[in-house]
Amino acid sequence: MKIFCIGRNYVDHARELGNEVPDEPVVFMKPPGSLLVNGKPFYYPDFSSDIHYESELVIKICKNGRHIDPAFASRYYDKVALGIDLTARDLQKELKKKGLPWELAKAFHHSAPISKFIPISSLEEGPINFHLEKNGEVVQRGNTEQMIHSFENLIVFLSRYFTLQMNDLIFTGTPAGVGPIAVGDHFRGYLNGKPMLNCQVR
Repeated sequence: MKIFCIGRNYVDHARELGNEVPDEPVVFMKPPGSLLVNGKPFYYPDFSSDIHYESELVIKICKNGRHIDPAFASRYYDKVALGIDLTARDLQKELKKKGLPWELAKAFHHSAPISKFIPISSLEEGPINFHLEKNGEVVQRGNTEQMIHSFENLIVFLSRYFTLQMNDLIFTGTPAGVGPIAVGDHFRGYLNGKPMLNCQVR
């Protein structure tokens, strides 16, 4: 299983971090050990003092493919979940200064809390909406219409460079509103108004 992550896929988020809006998807990866499932708590690591939450829709690949034609891209995913891309912002800033990859800041153990997946077919037609609450307060809202690169476009783009395989995951980017986490925080994520994600920080 591969975990692809897309950066700067919402204009407002790119701007809030002072980044240019990219013409093509910004891609990085996380290892399987980054997943945090079943509502288990996230334990704040000792190598960072500035970890941020970034909530995102996550799609699951349902068939193998490479060089996927745009006309058929919608056939390559069938389930969606809500996830959080946890980012050690202090490490990321230092890595960027040195022109180094982001893995230490993005791919560490349990840096990807994720909900259970639900079938896309079970959702009402139209844009998929999601939001994240931190300690009962809404901190992020987004929907698929706000994405720079759609699910299908991401699949087409990624398949130019990688073989997509069943059960691969794509974290599709975060909207504006990212911010720091702290021990004691409680995050809840909702997809089309239904509770999906539950994660406490310890």
